[in-house]
Amino acid sequence: MLTAGVTLSTQFHRGPVDRRLFGSFVEHMGRCVYTGIYEPGHPSADPQGFRADVADLVRELGTTLVRYPGGNFVSGYRWEDGVGPVAGRPRTIDLAWRGIEPNEVGTDEFLGWARRGGLIPMMAVNLGTRGVQDAANLVEYCNVEGGTRWSDLRRSYGTPEPHRVPLWCLGNEMDGPWQTGHTSATEYGRLAREAGKAMKMIDPEIEVVVCGSSHRHMPTFGYWEADVLEQAYDVADYVSLHAYYLNDGERAGYLGSGAALDGFIQDVVATADAVGARLGRHKKINLSCDEWNVWTRDPVVDISARELDVAVPITEHVYTPLDAVVVGDLLVALLNNADRVKIGCLSLLVNVSAPILTEAGGAARRQTIFYPTALAARLAHGLSLRTVVSCPEVATVRHGDVPAVAVAATYDEETEELAVFVTNRSDEPAEVRLSQAGPGRLAVLDGWTLTAAGPGEPGAFTAHAADDAGATILRLAPESWTALRMERKDTV
Repeated sequence: MLTAGVTLSTQFHRGPVDRRLFGSFVEHMGRCVYTGIYEPGHPSADPQGFRADVADLVRELGTTLVRYPGGNFVSGYRWEDGVGPVAGRPRTIDLAWRGIEPNEVGTDEFLGWARRGGLIPMMAVNLGTRGVQDAANLVEYCNVEGGTRWSDLRRSYGTPEPHRVPLWCLGNEMDGPWQTGHTSATEYGRLAREAGKAMKMIDPEIEVVVCGSSHRHMPTFGYWEADVLEQAYDVADYVSLHAYYLNDGERAGYLGSGAALDGFIQDVVATADAVGARLGRHKKINLSCDEWNVWTRDPVVDISARELDVAVPITEHVYTPLDAVVVGDLLVALLNNADRVKIGCLSLLVNVSAPILTEAGGAARRQTIFYPTALAARLAHGLSLRTVVSCPEVATVRHGDVPAVAVAATYDEETEELAVFVTNRSDEPAEVRLSQAGPGRLAVLDGWTLTAAGPGEPGAFTAHAADDAGATILRLAPESWTALRMERKDTV
């Protein structure tokens, strides 16, 4: 059995956890939209055609924000095709996933669904095949009260009140050769600067996200972020990072994915801060991890051979308990960087590498990765605490040596409760001594645990006790993720 020590204090923190960290992503890809969130004629469909059973699971998942409509899809999308009377909308070919897009769901439908679900919308604009004016027009359509061309068009289509979309992505993965309209960092940075500038002239209250690298192992990683921010620093509020971790057969490396994400975040922060220092800016660029998840198989899809049709299934991963443990560990990394990572989008929300799977005309069900996501969203409120962890390391081929135990903690000043999340990345049981720095001790109120060898749903966690010094002793199963609701008690 390995042993580890964890010390924390409610006095030492990184600042508040932004609720937008618990977001997700809806793209016109596979069955995410059609037979996913939207299926007229389904027994649970609401008057607008959206599935109420899926909406109920989205609420249970704790989703706070949803990014839309892409993803790769947005780089060939004409948003005008998805507004107005549905009967008059064109059927178009989606260049990203080689499917037929019927345009039954577009801007107004999605934003209405988000509003009814209490979700913050995060819209992306097409900077692949389109440009500055089209992006500004969409902001005008969504956010201006009325009295202008595009806002009056929205009103004429039956939406009198503006959608007031607060957050906008300036394109998607523009460093990727697979992207329609792929370009260089300098060219994209200039385009993002001008698009963001025009969009903020339409609505000065919005925030914008510029594209960072599509993943950590892009050959241009680091150079891309620096060049883009050199061009667009003053207009940008966030830089994106996308992080997917593949179960490629190296179990230890897969379990170490949270450590890799932590390092990725630190690299992007360092790059952004270096540009800010070079430009002499006081503003800090924060991070939007607006695509993150795990994959059970290689995601490369030969779209050239795909059937040209609506909602052809793609990357419908079936997740295991091991995947749930890794997702929990990735949430630990996000919470431990909550001072700079303000937005997170588990990718995607339904059917496409998603926590929710649906049957067309049938049931919607939770996948294993649903559970750690829902627990973290429910428990992690307030301040992200700084934890000190002392533990052995686990050797991995993919990431080098990583800590065997990872811990994140939050403190809600209103309820005076803590949430503590602990991953045992090792194939050995672990005994973890959890203590409060200074006076007082920590007591467990509730606990849940997921193990790679378990059933997939979290079970009650009761393997804890207090030692003579008042510390909490946690006995963790191998390859496990545990969530605790705790309170701080005065020492008697």
